[in-house]
Amino acid sequence: MEIWDAYDENFNIIEGVTLVRGEEEKIPEGVYHLVVDILVKHKDGTYLLMQRDPNKSNGSMWEASGGGSALKGENAYEAALRELREETGIIAKELKEVGRVVRPETKSVYVVYVCETDCDKDSIILQEGETVAYNWVDRGTLVHMDGSVLLTYRVQTFLEELR
Repeated sequence: MEIWDAYDENFNIIEGVTLVRGEEEKIPEGVYHLVVDILVKHKDGTYLLMQRDPNKSNGSMWEASGGGSALKGENAYEAALRELREETGIIAKELKEVGRVVRPETKSVYVVYVCETDCDKDSIILQEGETVAYNWVDRGTLVHMDGSVLLTYRVQTFLEELR
């Protein structure tokens, strides 16, 4: 069972309230769980895409990020470092926060980061049950992917280079 802290729309923890993954329908209005997105940009200018496991919601779609929900007690930065490591194998030295989004329809608040890396591009590790493939794409390819194949657009809205 995955346990989350509860947040308000200003990204403040609501003390004394705990949320449980899979019980999002029980989250009261005005209460959110924290999700992180991390766009990975290689020093050569390419971006990492991760393909979702076909058994997940939006299965087989590509995401221009790693990420997921923060666990109880984790702040956004800690969650982003963990999710990036779990989903890609990349151990980031530093992440840069580029934006925040409140999504009432999913009862989520998002913190979006960019990770610039010089990792070996063949060293990406897939997380069983989460991802099944990866690909490095140039800027033009990324910005021209549409919603039929690319799931995550949040990161693109915050980066001038991707608009």
